[in-house]
Amino acid sequence: MFDGLLYAAFYGFLLAFAIGPVFFTLIETSITKGFKAAVFFDLGAIFSDIIFILIAFYSTSMILEKVKDDPGLLIFGGVVLIAFGVISYIRTAKSFIKIVREHYSVNTKKNHGGLFLKGFLLNFVNFGVLAAWIATIVIAQAITTQKNGVFLFLSTVLITLFLTDLLKIFLAKKLKNNLTPRFIIKTKKWVSALIVGFGILLLLQGIFPDKLQKEMDRIPETTEIIE
Repeated sequence: MFDGLLYAAFYGFLLAFAIGPVFFTLIETSITKGFKAAVFFDLGAIFSDIIFILIAFYSTSMILEKVKDDPGLLIFGGVVLIAFGVISYIRTAKSFIKIVREHYSVNTKKNHGGLFLKGFLLNFVNFGVLAAWIATIVIAQAITTQKNGVFLFLSTVLITLFLTDLLKIFLAKKLKNNLTPRFIIKTKKWVSALIVGFGILLLLQGIFPDKLQKEMDRIPETTEIIE
């Protein structure tokens, strides 16, 4: 079990550096809005991870069949990410004064609830996250024989993921004083463009589902016992 938890911790550390829309937005939020704001954003993303884990744990086989038969879910997620990225890019281009005020902390208020929701939704519409947690549960079942082994494995992964995110937030926050508002605006635009890119990839997976189905078929049949 101890070896399994060490593996879970390492796995959680790797997941924290998985490149995706949440990764880039977390760093950008830390730089532009500060440590606390980024933590609330990250908590929203972690909360969606927990929901994905519950869904995957109790109805994995049903979800796999649903995804295979309904690529519309991927198309929906892709469209949402594209729309989010485009809107974010447009708002960034029009908010130079606001970004300057946030950079120098001139009586700015952070909408922590909104940041939590943003983190949740940005992570929740990404099907790849669900697939990753399904694979994680399969791995946990394969390496642990304890009664609560899967629960401890997943808990360790989540805790390590969150702690690593805190480290990323802290390091990104340290960069803030060395960056100009103009550079921050460029960063926000690049993050918005990357989110659009991830949305396009998700959209293409929905339009051309054959390749995705081949990848899903690689998931071991042991996922059927996760009920």
